Amino acid sequence: MKISLFLTLSLSLLVACANPVTKAVNKVKYSAWESVGYEKRDLFKREVSNVKDEQEDTQEAFKDALEQLKEVYSFDGGNLEREQKKLSARYDDAASEAKDVHERIAKVDQVAGDLFAEWEDEIDEIKTSDLRRRSSQQLSATKTKYQILHRKLVRSEAKMEPVLARLHDQVLFLKHNLNAKAIAGLKVEGARIESDISRLMKDMEASNKEAEEFIKTL
Repeated sequence: MKISLFLTLSLSLLVACANPVTKAVNKVKYSAWESVGYEKRDLFKREVSNVKDEQEDTQEAFKDALEQLKEVYSFDGGNLEREQKKLSARYDDAASEAKDVHERIAKVDQVAGDLFAEWEDEIDEIKTSDLRRRSSQQLSATKTKYQILHRKLVRSEAKMEPVLARLHDQVLFLKHNLNAKAIAGLKVEGARIESDISRLMKDMEASNKEAEEFIKTL
C-alpha cells in the first residue's frame, strides 16, 4: 500500500499552486506524505538531490551529442545517413533531458516556497524568544543559500536552449545535405557548439557542487 501511495504522489505532488483549489489539493497531498513519515524538509532535500542527478544525466546527454557531431565531421567513408540518424537520436536525448531538468527545477522551487512558508508560520508559534530568534536566523540562512543555488540552476538551464537550437539546426541541415562538402562547411559552427557545450558543462558542474553543499545543510 505504501508503494502505491508513493507512486501516486510522485506523479501528482508539487503541481503549481495557481489557485485556492490547487493549494487545498496540495495540502492534502503533503498531509499524505506526512502520514508515511515525509515532512516538507525531507521532500525538499529529495528534490534538490533529484535536480542534481538530472543535471548529471543531462551533461552526459550533451556530451554524447557533441561526440556524435564530431563523428559526423570526421566522416571518411561509410554510411553517412546512419551517422546523421545517430546525431538526431543524441539530440533527442539531450532535448528530453533538458526538459526534465526544467521540470525538476520547477518542483524544487515549489517545495522550497511551501517549506519556507510553513517554517515562517511555525516560527510565529514559538513562545520562547531565543528559540524563535534562532529558528528565524536559520530560515534566513537557508533561504539565502537556496537563492544562490537557484540562480546557478537557472543560469545553466538558460544555456541549454541555445545549444539545443544549434544542434537541431545541424541535424536538420545534414538530413538533406549528406555530402562531404556540406559537412566541411559546418565545422566552424560545430566549433561554436563545442565551446557553448563546454561552458554549459562548467555551469552545470558549479550548480551541482552548490547542490551538494546545500544538501549537507538540510
